[in-house]
Amino acid sequence: MLFTTLEQLDNQLWPLAEELYHRSFPKEGRKPDSIITGMFTRMTCYLHTLTDGGTVEAMALSGLTGGGRILLIDYIAVSESRRGEGIGSQLIEAITDWAHNEKQLDGLLIEVESERTPVNEQRIRFWERNGFTITDYEHPYIWVPEPYRAMYKQLNQETGWIGDGSGKKLFRYITVFHEKAYSKK
Repeated sequence: MLFTTLEQLDNQLWPLAEELYHRSFPKEGRKPDSIITGMFTRMTCYLHTLTDGGTVEAMALSGLTGGGRILLIDYIAVSESRRGEGIGSQLIEAITDWAHNEKQLDGLLIEVESERTPVNEQRIRFWERNGFTITDYEHPYIWVPEPYRAMYKQLNQETGWIGDGSGKKLFRYITVFHEKAYSKK
């Protein structure tokens, strides 16, 4: 598998990753294409892919927050035909190595649905297997019905970016990211 990270959407890799993104997330559960395109022009965002023989088997969209020291993984998708092979974990490992070694970031951050359903519990276990720690704080959004919790993976042990570990501070970073993503400026 070939790991690639792009800071700008291109005309070769992005259409292949975008197809996987569309297949993996229903229209109401994903950011519109215009928002994603705008994110890459307004803020520091990344497209991460794992390809096999020219086919995008896994992709993730991420961006910097927390003063440019934290990478928020916004979306991750694995080709349906390749799920269960550990490709999602390979992508997370590659992103972690890239964030730590090339970007010297303090940590990785994600948000997960906190409603106790089998699907949500399975997603949380996936992130825990990949070194993420879940917080107790449940964040209510006004535009989506379900609450979310933050999960983090610390890369630099010397920084205090996690705060008290409750998740409230982490959601400030997540909120700033989403505000920039949906901004028209």
